[in-house]
Amino acid sequence: MNGTIAPSTQYLDVPGGRLAYDDTRQGDGTPVVLLPGMLDTRRSYRHLHPLLTAAGHRVITMDLRGFGETSIVWDDYSPAAIAGDVLALLDHLGIERAVLVGQSYTGATVVKLAGDAPQRVAGIALIDAFVEHRANALMRGVMAVMGTAMVHWPATWGFYLRKMAFPGPRPADLDTYVDGLVAALRTPGRKTATRGHVTGDSAPIGWCAAVRCPSLVLMGAKDPDFPNPEAVADRQTAALGGRKVMIEGSGHYPMADNPQATADALLPFLAELA
Repeated sequence: MNGTIAPSTQYLDVPGGRLAYDDTRQGDGTPVVLLPGMLDTRRSYRHLHPLLTAAGHRVITMDLRGFGETSIVWDDYSPAAIAGDVLALLDHLGIERAVLVGQSYTGATVVKLAGDAPQRVAGIALIDAFVEHRANALMRGVMAVMGTAMVHWPATWGFYLRKMAFPGPRPADLDTYVDGLVAALRTPGRKTATRGHVTGDSAPIGWCAAVRCPSLVLMGAKDPDFPNPEAVADRQTAALGGRKVMIEGSGHYPMADNPQATADALLPFLAELA
């Protein structure tokens, strides 16, 4: 089971498109929803997912608008719009309350939903998210150039993932996984989705003020996306009134490069909420 997601793909039609997800359906305690980051798929949790299910949790993963097996073309790809998709999925599955885990781009999604629908969110966890972070002018310029490059030259995304995102351990299947992501960026209509993601507001300031549920901030200590990853984690932790865990040696994707350490940080938090 390691490195795979056992449940088969299921689909939910919502206004504007079709969402792809999977659901283990079994497990005690509050269900856990795992959301991938920008330009990624729900398989980004392929190494963490089995550790959570083995611990007895019901785990749901969902592909974001434009990527994975979810519809490609939408009128809005923002983290806020994705929050509406998550709520629709919870309604569809008959889940009253869930723990939401957002990574990178979707950290903003789980914060948004926790603030807007507190009765549906038992807790949130952010994994290397951009929430409460404003890059300086130089970094904003670099990110704008990178975003434009990824829209027109998908190999740019592959370069980032292979050469920058994993400064420490590398998943054994990284090259194969990245090949699939880059190939997906080249499929018809994907430029629109890519542009929607790279221009989405993934770094909101102030959204955390509306969150009242328990929160956990997980951050790779070597995340290359931030000049000082721990300072970003501290800012998020303070804004949410939660707690943080730094994943030593990890880059931007600790659930892939150090899934056991990520599980060790996440499981006690889930146990408390259960």
